[in-house]
Amino acid sequence: MGWLHSLFSPFKKLWLRIHSTNKKSRGIYILYEDVKSCPYEDVHILWSILVESCPPASPPKR
Repeated sequence: MGWLHSLFSPFKKLWLRIHSTNKKSRGIYILYEDVKSCPYEDVHILWSILVESCPPASPPKR
């Protein structure tokens, strides 16, 4: 049974890495569509301040 685990272990790690990376890379930009559709100028100004204060996303470490 140990050979079966060793066979599927790399695939499980790859699966988890692919699915966890997508969520991390989206960050605050999940809200972008909501902010873009908002009619209030204050919201757009606050969004621009927030985006400018966040550091750019770094590529995932391998």
